[in-house]
Amino acid sequence: MPGAARPSGTADTRSALRSVGAAAPAGIAIAADGSYAARLAPVAPAGPGAGAAVWFPERWTLAGPEPYAVPLPLGQPEEPDSQVQPLSDGRVLISRRVADSYVFSLLYPTGPGTGEVPLGAVECERLTLLPPAPGGSRAYALVPGARTTDVWLVAGGAFGPELVTRVPGHCTGGAWLDRTGRLLALDREAGGVVKTVAVDLERGGEMSPLLQIAEDSDDRLLLADPDSGLLLIRSNAPGEDRIGWGVLGSTRPVRFPECLRPADGREPAPFAAQPGLVLTPETCAVAFRVDGVAGGTCVGVWRPAGRRLHLLPAPPGWLAGAGLWTREGVLRLPCTTAGAPCAVAEVRAPDDATIAAASHRPGRDRATGAARTTAERGGAGGVSGSSRTQSPQPEPPVAEPRADVHAPVVCRPVPLQQAPLQQRAGAGRVPVGGQGVLG
Repeated sequence: MPGAARPSGTADTRSALRSVGAAAPAGIAIAADGSYAARLAPVAPAGPGAGAAVWFPERWTLAGPEPYAVPLPLGQPEEPDSQVQPLSDGRVLISRRVADSYVFSLLYPTGPGTGEVPLGAVECERLTLLPPAPGGSRAYALVPGARTTDVWLVAGGAFGPELVTRVPGHCTGGAWLDRTGRLLALDREAGGVVKTVAVDLERGGEMSPLLQIAEDSDDRLLLADPDSGLLLIRSNAPGEDRIGWGVLGSTRPVRFPECLRPADGREPAPFAAQPGLVLTPETCAVAFRVDGVAGGTCVGVWRPAGRRLHLLPAPPGWLAGAGLWTREGVLRLPCTTAGAPCAVAEVRAPDDATIAAASHRPGRDRATGAARTTAERGGAGGVSGSSRTQSPQPEPPVAEPRADVHAPVVCRPVPLQQAPLQQRAGAGRVPVGGQGVLG
């Protein structure tokens, strides 16, 4: 039946099902603690007329002083639609599509070769790995059905893939709300609207509403920081799709900054939040991928208290949309070029207070002053890896046109309650895991 576990397939079967001209695989997956990353790396065949590039798993080690990559090839290339994810012990989970199933294995380096531990398979038409779980010892996946969505534990279980819970409705996305890997947020479509729900994996998949900005609005969770409780949200409650933010444990409503509003073809997409800021979510730096800037992609950096989106040129070879913050406010971006196949660009978050002070100095244009201060205080720190490149210089920030710019002080996290928006009231407060949530 759909969603049932079954034995893994063979390499010959995978070869017989190899697609021709398939799209390039997804970018790079980074472990929740930033220790390892994994991706499908292209390998160009040698000689003229040898054909297109083929794909092999590759593990990046990010915890040391210099990043380095270890290839994990087996007897044949991988399909471009295979999914990989690093575990905290250095092994790499790979998910392969074989006929009507997804087959899972753990890969690890063994001297000159690659070791493989088969885990089993899940019979289904479509399966998506969830973001790396906190702790790094387990991996989960979503399997959509006709009226429900299954959450599977595909690595870290006792007997191969295990069905954890079945959620009513069609679920997408996925974000972890805590550091234990217990609370999982999913965007669930039911009754014609999309709302984010929290699923407690340790209580049989108990489900509670997480986002309900307005009764008939589509509310999706884009990013969650388990330390500060900062939530990045996409909702059409303001009348169009907008990016907003709230705090898990706050009494204040969701806010939709103008600086995060799509403009001039720019589409901000958050991909990393600064950890460790437990009591000050408003100072938490968030990194965005911003497409459509001069026909390309750049890096955006924003803090709720600063209310400005700082645009920084993407470093050469950036695996766009991937990166992680250190607790000290340094953004690490994985990059790969011909000269530096495994490198990490480090960008320090701009200092909003310094930029604001510089922009109001007499005799200086506000945008010019802000840009110059950003270059002096918030420029990139360079690239670590097999080679180093010149640090990218930031562009002038895009200021939010608000008269009440200030940095609110947060003394302690409190339950996040309903979030009214203009004349549209949200639903009541809903408890999750003993705490209030955005309702």
